[in-house]
Amino acid sequence: MTSHIEQRPAAARRLSYRFNLVGLLGLAVILFWAFIAIFAHTLIPYPVGEIVDYDYFGPISHQFWMGSDYLGRDVFSRILMGARYTVGISLAAVTIACFSGVVLGMIAAVAGGWLDTLLSRFLDAMNSIPSKLFGLVVVAAVGSSIPVLILTLSVIYIPGSYRFARALAVNVNSMDFITVARIRGESTVYLIRSEILPNIVGPVLADLGLRFVFIVLLLSGLSFLGLGVQPPYADWGALVRENIGGLPFGAPAVMFPSLAIASLTISVNLLIDNLPQKIRDRSAS
Repeated sequence: MTSHIEQRPAAARRLSYRFNLVGLLGLAVILFWAFIAIFAHTLIPYPVGEIVDYDYFGPISHQFWMGSDYLGRDVFSRILMGARYTVGISLAAVTIACFSGVVLGMIAAVAGGWLDTLLSRFLDAMNSIPSKLFGLVVVAAVGSSIPVLILTLSVIYIPGSYRFARALAVNVNSMDFITVARIRGESTVYLIRSEILPNIVGPVLADLGLRFVFIVLLLSGLSFLGLGVQPPYADWGALVRENIGGLPFGAPAVMFPSLAIASLTISVNLLIDNLPQKIRDRSAS
């Protein structure tokens, strides 16, 4: 009986250690926007391109929960659909960037030599190009279709992900258990998959979250400049740009897309900042 009584507080302590209130709040907001992005087409009360209000920059009402935009379209519906593009494009880009950067970083750390030098110098050169300038040049030259946006955003953040993963992998690669695995004759693929990756996956996931925030902000910036998602579609940055004329009037059509961007990026940061120490520093410990 005593052992059961002692075990329950320990389990409760482990649970409270893994999930604190601020981290749970951030996770809840992230899951909320993920749900909206998936099911937006079934949740919108009006078609996103339909003019439903004869009063442009209309106020909040029981019919239009977030007012109407500069053409009289429902802002609530457009924000819900905009979540699909903001979250979807950013998630696809950060997945490609982090997967490519982590794989290349681990390969460079394990192989070393000329391959490490070649990859590091090439990606350092790419990293020296300002991200917004690179995005503006590529999108202006090639076009701003969704595949182009995803590839451009991912290429911009591959070098940073590579440097981060390589630094982690170099530290793990110098440890004794890697030396033992090499003496056993294990292949490079085995070392990367079974020895290095499990020891860096926690910090890599935290880095993925940060890069997701950077990509959301960069995508919103490109859309605000008119080089992001193009009409008739719109992400949150495009919604801010097209309704910027309502700013002197304090129009809800300007404020709510900005609040949506802030809620997503701040929530991701809150979740990352409140991850357990074991996940942030070393997942295998």
